[in-house]
Amino acid sequence: MRPDGPDTSASATERTGLAVVRNGRIVDPASGRDEPGDLWMRGGKIVDRPADDETKAATVIDAAGLLVLPGLVDLHAHLGEPGFEYRETLESGALAAAAGGVTTVACMPDTDPAIDDGPTLEYVRERAAGAAARIHPIAAVTAERRGERLTEAGELAEAGAVALSDAGRPIRNPAILRRALEYSRMFDLPILVHCEDPSLSAGGHMHEGSHATRLGLKGIPSIAEETAVARDLMLAEWTGGRIHVTHASTAVTVDLIRSAKQRGVRVTADASPHHLVLTDESLSAYDTHLKVNPPLRSKADVEALRAGLADGTIDAVASDHTPRSVDEKYTEFQEALPGATGLETMLAVVFTELVRPGLLTLGEGIRALSTAPAGILGVEGGNLAPGGPADLLLFDPDGTWTVDRASFRSRSVNSPFTGRTLEGCVTLTIVGGRVSYRRAEPDSP
Repeated sequence: MRPDGPDTSASATERTGLAVVRNGRIVDPASGRDEPGDLWMRGGKIVDRPADDETKAATVIDAAGLLVLPGLVDLHAHLGEPGFEYRETLESGALAAAAGGVTTVACMPDTDPAIDDGPTLEYVRERAAGAAARIHPIAAVTAERRGERLTEAGELAEAGAVALSDAGRPIRNPAILRRALEYSRMFDLPILVHCEDPSLSAGGHMHEGSHATRLGLKGIPSIAEETAVARDLMLAEWTGGRIHVTHASTAVTVDLIRSAKQRGVRVTADASPHHLVLTDESLSAYDTHLKVNPPLRSKADVEALRAGLADGTIDAVASDHTPRSVDEKYTEFQEALPGATGLETMLAVVFTELVRPGLLTLGEGIRALSTAPAGILGVEGGNLAPGGPADLLLFDPDGTWTVDRASFRSRSVNSPFTGRTLEGCVTLTIVGGRVSYRRAEPDSP
C-alpha cells in the first residue's frame, strides 16, 4: 500500500477555519498530558476550546483509536539541496518527513555550495517555503566546512540558522572549535559536533571488532569517536559554549556525556535509530545499506545507548537521514558511501524497538523525538499547548507495516530497515494547521 502525498486542499484544517481532532488519546510530554480529549486548531495554531456557538461549525477529524502526538522535530537530516538533488531535494525530504510524522526538520549544511553564508541560507529557506514540513537550516561552523576559518555566526543567526555544524566532518583544530564555541555563545547557537578522529578511523568500513575480522574488513575503533568526544566536551566546559554530540554510538561516549552533564557542561546529545537497534553483527551479509558513519557498534554499545536515552544522558533521537543514490550503494562494500535514510521510519522504529518492549514509556519516546529536539534547537513545536503551532500527527499504535522501498517519499531508498515489519503507523500529519500527509486506506477487496 502506497500512502497518499500531501493534502493541499482547503478542507479539514484550513488556516482560517476552526477544526477539532476528536476522540483520540492526546499525549503531550511537555505538559505531562496523557488522556482522551479534543484538540482544537484555528489559524495554524492550537487553541483553547472556543465558545459553544462556534464549535458547531468546526470541521471534525475523528481520531478514534489513535494517538494524538506533537509533530516530531528531527535535528539532524541531510537533504541534499543545493548541489545533490539526485539524492534528495528539500521538497522530497519534506514529503518523507511528513510521511514519518516529522513536522520540523533541521537540515545539515553539507551541500554544494555549503550553507556557510547568509545568502545561501536564505536561498534554502526560500526554497523550503511551503514544503510538507518546516525546514530550518543548520549553518556551517567553518567556511566550506574546511575547518580553517570561522563563518559569520551573527550573520547566519540573523538569517535564520538554528545551529552550527560542519556536518559529517570533525573540527580537527581545537583552537578553531574553541573560538567557535566562544563566538556562538553571543547568539546562543548550539554547535553540533561530528566526533571522529580521522587519523584513527582512516580506511575503516565498520566497527573494529571480531565481526570485522571475520568479514575481512578494516575496522573503525570506538576510540576514534571517544577521544574526539572527550576533547570537545573539555572545550565546551572551558568556554561555556553549547555543544551537541550528534549520532553518539559508543558506551564510553555515553559515560563521557553523563559525567560532563554532572559537572554542568552545556552539552546535549542524540542517537540515531539505527545505532539504538542494529549492531555490527548485522553486517554479516555485506549489506551496504547498513554501512553508516559512525558505524554500527557492538551489542554492549547499543545497550549503553538505550540506557543513556532512558536516563536522559542522551536527550534526543535524530534520524541522521543521509540519502544515497543507487550507484553509491549498489557496489562493493568498501566502495559504498556510508549513510542511511531515516525520516520515514524513525518513529515506528522507536515505537517498535523501545516503547513496545518497555525500555521507554510512550511519553519518554515522544519527548526524545519531539519535545527535547525542539528545545535544543530553540524552535517552535514539540508540544500541543494552546498558542503553539498546529504541528501534530495521528498515530495508530495497533497498525503494522513492512518497510518497502517502493513506498518511500525520499528520492533515495537506502534504508537499513527494508523488509522489516514495524508496529505503529502515522495516519495523518498536520503542519501549521494543514494536512501535509494522509495515509492511504487499504485497497478494497
